[in-house]
Amino acid sequence: MKFIFLLMTVISLSLNAKNNSIDPDNLYPQVKFETSMGVIIVELDRVKAPITVNNFLTYVVAKEYDNTIFHRVIKDFIVQGGGYDKEFTMKKVNENIVNESGNGLKNESGTIAMAKENHPHTANRQFFFNAADNKNLDPGRNWGYTVFGYIVEGDEVLEAMAAVNTDYDESMAWNDVPVEPITLIKATLLATEP
Repeated sequence: MKFIFLLMTVISLSLNAKNNSIDPDNLYPQVKFETSMGVIIVELDRVKAPITVNNFLTYVVAKEYDNTIFHRVIKDFIVQGGGYDKEFTMKKVNENIVNESGNGLKNESGTIAMAKENHPHTANRQFFFNAADNKNLDPGRNWGYTVFGYIVEGDEVLEAMAAVNTDYDESMAWNDVPVEPITLIKATLLATEP
């Protein structure tokens, strides 16, 4: 009897999670980034990073990534964005999510991952593209950075972004800020093909 109750609870929780997610029947949704330097299309992996993908898509469909900037660029390392507009005003942040860095996906060149603070479960809206194989960002004895997809179109755009000139920004007291802003004009969830 306990087993049947437990099974029914698990099924109920799964159905609720599915109903609350965006494009729930698509295990590998694709998102198109229209940037000031060109188009990047990423394929997300809901099988290995369901919490992260659902969180990311929440921001995408709410148009929260539109007209944001890539505020941190480190050559041969990462291109980070999603958190600030052109005036460096922080965008609306939803709740932090559980770290899924142990999902088997690696921080390899051309992947997309969630940015976080020092504590493991502090990712929310900022993301980054790996511009190199960054094994040091994978989990080991410590939590890593959750990879949740990879570029399927626009590798050359990422390469161009990663090569821009950067400088110290006095107003924000940040290093590695692009001298010429790189804008994420629009992020769109692509329709599933029938």
